Amino acid sequence: MPSRLQIAKADIVSLFDSLPNRVLWQSDLSAILSKNRAFWRLAQSTTTNLFVDFLLHATALEKVEMKAVNHEKTDNVVRYVWKDATPYEIALSLKRNAYLCHATAMFLHGLTDQISFRIYVNSEQSPKAGSGILTQEGIHRAFAGKQRESTFVFRFGTTDAVLVWGKNTGNLEVEELKHEGATLQVTRLERTLIDIAVRPSYAGGVFQVLEAYRKAKDRVSVSLLIATLKKLGYVYPYHQAIGFYMQRAGFSEKQYGRLKALGLAYDFYLTYDLRDKDFDPGWRLFFPKGFE
Repeated sequence: MPSRLQIAKADIVSLFDSLPNRVLWQSDLSAILSKNRAFWRLAQSTTTNLFVDFLLHATALEKVEMKAVNHEKTDNVVRYVWKDATPYEIALSLKRNAYLCHATAMFLHGLTDQISFRIYVNSEQSPKAGSGILTQEGIHRAFAGKQRESTFVFRFGTTDAVLVWGKNTGNLEVEELKHEGATLQVTRLERTLIDIAVRPSYAGGVFQVLEAYRKAKDRVSVSLLIATLKKLGYVYPYHQAIGFYMQRAGFSEKQYGRLKALGLAYDFYLTYDLRDKDFDPGWRLFFPKGFE
């Protein structure tokens, strides 16, 4: 005699085909079982483990494990993939309410032709108290060393998902973007341009950031970019770096002049750990020698 799960298989597959998400947590599968148990006429003895085991052996569901590369004591992240989920969807499932950012957002917005084997996923931190008073000495000291980067890298197949612990913004300027049949949460164009100026190491470096600004030149809303930058509330004067990129990328003087109008109170840096550098007095900005 076929089991109740086998009898209900067609209905189960139909439900999974209708789900908006193609990557699921075990808790999602448990909730689906609980909600549909009566309709599928499944016995109370049908546990989540039995349900998952049936799905893995009798349907298109597959188990994916994401291994923490740098933290041996961190457990693998287990997710369940329905049919043709993309690596972006799998990476996004690392955390609830996460979104794609930096180099990944650059690619999805057409700001780079380079396909990175790393997918950058932002999971925002809880709100924190503001930083101290900004000083010129503090800027020099902070940017003299290397910028800290996330060590939380999770590998699945040939793909690495980098978990970025971003500042709390309430998912400011994050939008839905369609890609390969998936609906992805991604930073909008203007937010992406800000993020990669703040952390160029997550975008392939300052030369890749400049190329992204060139590609975005005719698509960006400078008003939205400035409004977003103000809402992000950075202590450091990143508007100087952003304006510098805009000028070098061929934006009009009217456009980049709006960034300059925000003030030039400090000498600032395009990136961290600059050894061989030039100085642009118009932006009061140190940048790598030979940067074009």
